Amino acid sequence: MEIIVSTEQGRVPVTVLHVNGNIDSASYEEFLSRAEALIQGGARDLLVDLEHAPFVSSAGLRALNTLFGRLRSLSPDVSDEEMHKGINAGTYRSPHLKLLNPSEASIMTLEASGFSMFISSFKDLKAAIASF
Repeated sequence: MEIIVSTEQGRVPVTVLHVNGNIDSASYEEFLSRAEALIQGGARDLLVDLEHAPFVSSAGLRALNTLFGRLRSLSPDVSDEEMHKGINAGTYRSPHLKLLNPSEASIMTLEASGFSMFISSFKDLKAAIASF
């Protein structure tokens, strides 16, 4: 797996992780480590570009969940209770972690696991950047 990082300027600076390869049990630690280093360096809004990542496994979902929690702990937008109510109602989306161009297989995994209920996915970079 290869990760290329770029920054896009929208309303806020957005750090884009362009993932080349699957996020699975063989690579999720590398993915998480790279993202954590960016967060430690000051990144607060992450867009994970999955255009060249055909598959996100359960290990990849764990990494995304870890990033979601980490970003949320640094910049909580609502209380935990409000967040859980919003997720259950389908009205809460992470303001700090979003996905770009997930494959059909990844979309199915995100939907089956419930991640699509709180992490938004986009097909257009400009729309994704504008959503932060």
